[in-house]
Amino acid sequence: QVQLVESGGGLVQPGGSLRLSCAASGNIVRINVMGWYRQSPGKERELVALHSRGGGTNFAESVKGRFTISRDNDKNTVYLQMNSLKPEDTAVYYCNVVGIWDGDSAFDPTQYWGQGTQVTVSS
Repeated sequence: QVQLVESGGGLVQPGGSLRLSCAASGNIVRINVMGWYRQSPGKERELVALHSRGGGTNFAESVKGRFTISRDNDKNTVYLQMNSLKPEDTAVYYCNVVGIWDGDSAFDPTQYWGQGTQVTVSS
């Protein structure tokens, strides 16, 4: 069973910064893709950023140049550094991982989600 634990959300003023962290635990040897999605009230969940194990990244157009994503494969942890935050970035942010190789050399294609962490950008 894979568990994702997120941290780092909170209230920040426009123009401020926050750093989200998400640690995956369980029978994990390697994770293919780690990333972040977000959902605002009344809106569908949307992609924010993805980071593949090979180093490739993908960002939503709305966050390019402001957000960066990184990962520590030894710790099975992914980070989202959010700078120049805007009120429209307010949402619940969800960690997501997909494509896990476990200690028995089995591949789990399941997409796992964290519980979500609230980010509020307001003055």
